[in-house]
Amino acid sequence: MKRIYTSIFLLFLFSSTVFAQGTAGSSAKYEYRRLVDLPTAGVLEKGISAFSIDVLPFGTVITSLEVGVFTNFSFGISYGGSNIIGSGAVSWYKLPGVNARLRLFDETETMPAIVIGFDSQGKGEYFDDLKRYQIKSPGFFAAGAKNFEFLGYLSLHAVINYSLEALDEERGFTIGFGFEKTLGKTISLIAEYNLALNDVENIGSGKGYLNAGLRWSVSSGFTLGVDLRDILSNNVLTTAGADRAIFVEYITPLF
Repeated sequence: MKRIYTSIFLLFLFSSTVFAQGTAGSSAKYEYRRLVDLPTAGVLEKGISAFSIDVLPFGTVITSLEVGVFTNFSFGISYGGSNIIGSGAVSWYKLPGVNARLRLFDETETMPAIVIGFDSQGKGEYFDDLKRYQIKSPGFFAAGAKNFEFLGYLSLHAVINYSLEALDEERGFTIGFGFEKTLGKTISLIAEYNLALNDVENIGSGKGYLNAGLRWSVSSGFTLGVDLRDILSNNVLTTAGADRAIFVEYITPLF
């Protein structure tokens, strides 16, 4: 175990020295397309691909593949299920998720970047009777982001979205906001708050979802992350406090 910790420390020291270029830190080469769960105004550049994995509680694993198709337009698919890690039968999601995003405006000194898009991938278990994920998918969304120089960089994010998983509630709209703060060349702290206005009492208690995480650019295009999700214990289906999750992402040019 001591060797493992030593290896992790040496890898961290090496990446901090060579300024690895993933999505985290002040030397990041690529943009975030989401914080923890909320979409952002980031878009993959044309000809760039991204593969990511979310490992969540209850053995849930979600994989995603995205491609920058045109300038300021990217498209992706995702798929997963619960109880993939563990024992017993795997509960696969009924359908793959799809996501697409178009940047309408680039960021300027006075204006934020603006992106519109669609993302049908929710998180956690899928409930057949409610036709929804434990954490609803964003659905149609509009996101804005503005960056500031502050001991590195501080990025502020806001999003409004309408989830199509609305059979359990008349309202589909909700809003959220968050930030990213770089901690040196390769590390970023991220946090978000989703008001979850489109949740119902048998799923959410009305507190909203507060999530936070750390992102680390390990090497060129390769980012690791750890997340604490639902810090306020909004989800009434879980009683063990905040969820712990792992995020892995690799971004590379297609050619």
